[in-house]
Amino acid sequence: MTGNFVTIGAALALGSSGILTKLLALPVFCIVVIATRLVGRWMEQHKLPDLRILLWAEILLLALGAVLALRFGPFPNSDAPPAMLFGMVLVSAMAIQNAVHRTHMASDAPSTLMTGSTTQILVDLVDLLHGAAPETRPALRARALRLSRSLGAFALGCGIAAGAYVAVGNGGFVLPPLVAFLAWLATESVRRNAKPA
Repeated sequence: MTGNFVTIGAALALGSSGILTKLLALPVFCIVVIATRLVGRWMEQHKLPDLRILLWAEILLLALGAVLALRFGPFPNSDAPPAMLFGMVLVSAMAIQNAVHRTHMASDAPSTLMTGSTTQILVDLVDLLHGAAPETRPALRARALRLSRSLGAFALGCGIAAGAYVAVGNGGFVLPPLVAFLAWLATESVRRNAKPA
């Protein structure tokens, strides 16, 4: 959302295209977060595997985004209907990711909030170097390490995405649903192996 506000400002200042799509992103994001929470709560009440179902919804949206990118991209006019649909599909996937993280993985390092994570890492490092009480040092180190792993994974993902886009253009949009699906398979395997026999 921060980046979206910055690009809206740039589009307004420079008169570039995409302002409608950028303006639509915020309400779509909000609606999908609300819908994700409501549907998740309904599934919890009905004893359905809400986390698994919501992650599948995210994977399917990423796959749909890849299909749209391959079929209609590149998008010279960001406000054209195919570009707008592509953008809102990916915004919806990101909204599900954010909502699921807050409701099911709140103790894990954020996977989408790099500004806050970077700030916290730097604050923790300063505190560790200058005056943190000895009893708080282990918790500060642990948090800085956890957030650093998340930040490193995010940076690696950005590098891979940029390389894929340079190498194969819109075909690079196939990677996110593929990686998400492989992560889901790995998680399912761990979950199955952790069950008592």
